[in-house]
Amino acid sequence: MKTIEVDEELYRYIASHTQHIGESASDILRRMLKFSAGQEVQAKASVAPAEKTAVATNTPRDRVRAVRELMLSDEYAEQTKAVNRFMLILTTLYTLSPKEFAVATESLRGRTRTYFAGDQQTLLQNGIHTKPKHVPGTPYWVITNTNTGRKRSMIEHIMQLMQFPAELTDKVCGTL
Repeated sequence: MKTIEVDEELYRYIASHTQHIGESASDILRRMLKFSAGQEVQAKASVAPAEKTAVATNTPRDRVRAVRELMLSDEYAEQTKAVNRFMLILTTLYTLSPKEFAVATESLRGRTRTYFAGDQQTLLQNGIHTKPKHVPGTPYWVITNTNTGRKRSMIEHIMQLMQFPAELTDKVCGTL
């Protein structure tokens, strides 16, 4: 048996997929990779890191995995404020499908407020105290002075329109 070193984040991710007490990391990885003992390893053509990300998020299963990985990440766990977790979730959802994100946010409006816009000024026109923030890695700005319940409903709306499973949507909203 060979020994490999993995960073703490990867170890936690593997360990989070344990199905029973005493299951080894090798067993977990075999199950996750659908690789059985004695199976011949086939080399795949090398793909640039940016291409891997684009390919990995094309299927619904990979999109779900990406959101679950965010929930398990150190960066997410270290956030003490709901607004910071809110921003991380928005960035992730945009990254997974900019077009679906655009459609979902376009239809998301309050009675008197616009929640998302392409610039800060548009949000400030709908209220001086909206506290607009730029969503990192996106062309969007979002108002942030809403209560946590409203932030949850915004995330829920976006995830529903992006067709994420209801159980995952509930789990994400529950972390805000």
